[in-house]
Amino acid sequence: MSRLFRKEGDAPRKSLWQRIKDVATTDVGVILRGGVKDGSLEELEEILLAADFGVPTTLQLVDQIGGYAQKGLIRTEAEFQDALRRLVEAELREGNSDPALRMADQGPTVIVVVGVNGAGKTTFIGKLATRLRRQGKRVLVGAGDTFRAGAIDQLKVWADRAGADFVGAKPGTDPAAVAFDAIDAGATRGADVVIVDTAGRLHTSGGLMEEMKKVHRVVQKRMPGAPHEILLVLDGTIGQNAVQQAKQFSEAVPVTGLVVTKLDSTAKGGVVVAVHEALDLPVKFIGVGEAAEDLAPFDPAAFARELTE
Repeated sequence: MSRLFRKEGDAPRKSLWQRIKDVATTDVGVILRGGVKDGSLEELEEILLAADFGVPTTLQLVDQIGGYAQKGLIRTEAEFQDALRRLVEAELREGNSDPALRMADQGPTVIVVVGVNGAGKTTFIGKLATRLRRQGKRVLVGAGDTFRAGAIDQLKVWADRAGADFVGAKPGTDPAAVAFDAIDAGATRGADVVIVDTAGRLHTSGGLMEEMKKVHRVVQKRMPGAPHEILLVLDGTIGQNAVQQAKQFSEAVPVTGLVVTKLDSTAKGGVVVAVHEALDLPVKFIGVGEAAEDLAPFDPAAFARELTE
């Protein structure tokens, strides 16, 4: 589909704009003439919903496109396409949308990573550690997912590949204790960034969510001002369920940014817009593959352009 969503050699996938044009019952020319009665805007609404934009964002986009058409502000397909791109970008830039990582003024920057099982949390931490190391930063990774021995081992492999320091623990260790030890070690070793993993958990699991709150409290006590980021990793292939997950996690801990993974597979892109709009949280990164380099800092303009090309 694009540079963000598709790697070299992958089969091309249709963009949002191509899908709009390909729907047989959609006459773009009718939309351009403001033909609401012909059902064209309703068809556009269905396409946006199918692309996981969610109801609130979809209704707003359709209303704006219809208004532009009736006022004669878009008269050609190119103008329609450009208007759609600009509107999507505007949605992504609205409110809290700064994609830059918050960094500590003194001492190590502490990043806590949360999310459900299977969202790609451990892989994201490995990619982020690699990215920060390539920027010349000293990184320490803390394996706070102590429920699965495999998670600890996997994170150790990523840390070694990245050239990052590593603090692990035996399975069953208190995750909050691991977070405390990781920050201690980061401060002692002169780390620039400490990344703390947490156990993958269902957003409906009250006990595990309480444990995540404990990790947050312990980090705050160990270092005033920390964590500087709490990044929520969401699987981009699950559509509107990602919005519900994000709401639940944000109610438990003060999430500061979003990471949307697996946008190289079956995801339809619009979920990124929907989850940002629903929570007023910035999207920090998107994941488009399994390799260390397949992590892109979020760029609203590039994302909107590639959705609608």
